[in-house]
Amino acid sequence: MKHHLSCLKGDTIKAIILVCLAVGVVGMSYGSLAIAYGFPVWVPFVLSITVLAGASEFMFIGIVASGGNPLAAAAAGLLVNARHVPFGVTVRELVGKRGLSFLGCHIMNDESVVFGLSQKTPEQRKAAYWLCGLGVAIIWPLGALLGAMVGKLLPDPETIGLDAVFPAILLALVVPAFKNRTTLIRACSGAVLSLSAVPFAPVGLPVLLSLLGLAARKK
Repeated sequence: MKHHLSCLKGDTIKAIILVCLAVGVVGMSYGSLAIAYGFPVWVPFVLSITVLAGASEFMFIGIVASGGNPLAAAAAGLLVNARHVPFGVTVRELVGKRGLSFLGCHIMNDESVVFGLSQKTPEQRKAAYWLCGLGVAIIWPLGALLGAMVGKLLPDPETIGLDAVFPAILLALVVPAFKNRTTLIRACSGAVLSLSAVPFAPVGLPVLLSLLGLAARKK
């Protein structure tokens, strides 16, 4: 592992560490929110290990807490995570082979994919993907557990802005890519499609519709 990490620039490693720490803060928000909704401590912790998908976990506890069917909540989570299908195609060379590929797919998330694809060489891409993926896989459950344990001592996460941390992280990661005109056009097209569908489409479907923005081409 040390040999593989040596191919990464120091700035890249620092950025990955900072992102993982920020993910831990969001995990604390998730854990404390789950406790506020009346879930026992083990629920957010187990979900954070087995699901390892923040958006889906937030949606799951929100739907169940509001009286929704757990199966419907799980289905909504699957819809939100449908973006992992194109992710998997894109990073198929980074997840490893044979048994290792199961772990490689499990640690696939927005951050690990972004860091992996943003590197120049195949070796750097693989190292960044695994470092970020494993970092998130460790920090996210720890953050969720810590947040759950102190959840009763914290105010509503929304009142102190913890709910905004995760979107802010993703925004900071994708903004540099907007320098490419084609990427900007596709991102804006997908955003418009998704937002237009929000009043009419079921929860989770607007996210999938945003993928149609990939069909947009630069004029």
